[in-house]
Amino acid sequence: MTLAGHPGKRVLLVEDNVVTREMMSLVLAGEGYRVAVASNGADALERLLHHQKPDLIVLDLRMPHMDGCAFYERWKQEQSLADIPVIICSGASDVAEQAHALGIATYLQKPIDCAQLLDTIRHCCH
Repeated sequence: MTLAGHPGKRVLLVEDNVVTREMMSLVLAGEGYRVAVASNGADALERLLHHQKPDLIVLDLRMPHMDGCAFYERWKQEQSLADIPVIICSGASDVAEQAHALGIATYLQKPIDCAQLLDTIRHCCH
């Protein structure tokens, strides 16, 4: 069986909600992506600095300890990480404006639609 995604591509999923994180992880893994997870921005930075670099970051904005905006500002300072594409995921009604303010073109509105998630990630993981 041929996987429809990008087999072997690494996705770092930064999401504090356990149910959402597990659902997204299962969907992505089922398409052949190698998924690493972090429950907040601080955990995500730790993974980025001390583990293999992902091909894509899927970033929630509202999280404890270090939210998505604080993570993104810190992430931008790391030259070795600057080329990793980021997709914003948020339940905020102004997610488009928040993504635009951060300079991120790609975003998804929660609740996440699995087909839209996969299409967006396929587009970003070339």
